[in-house]
Amino acid sequence: MAGGKYKKEDCIRLLLSKREELLGLGSDRLPQRSDFENAEVAAIKAFLGPWPRALEQAGLKEPRDGDRLEKNREKRRRARRRARIARKEKGASEVKEDV
Repeated sequence: MAGGKYKKEDCIRLLLSKREELLGLGSDRLPQRSDFENAEVAAIKAFLGPWPRALEQAGLKEPRDGDRLEKNREKRRRARRRARIARKEKGASEVKEDV
């Protein structure tokens, strides 16, 4: 597809063929951006998103954990709770110093 227009299917095909090529050479690694020309990388990322997501869509990589959003929310809740407790403790110590 050198210099031509790409479609989503073409991008997936590029990733899969590169994987087959790497396996044929005895390498067990996944395709990397450096394995492709700049135009191919741009097309793959445009249609399939960031590189890890592109590999997932091509079926070369396991999808990331689906509950990641909930984990991040819980992490933020804990951080706010700690900050609230720290503010209360700071307020209580300032009151003691004023006495």
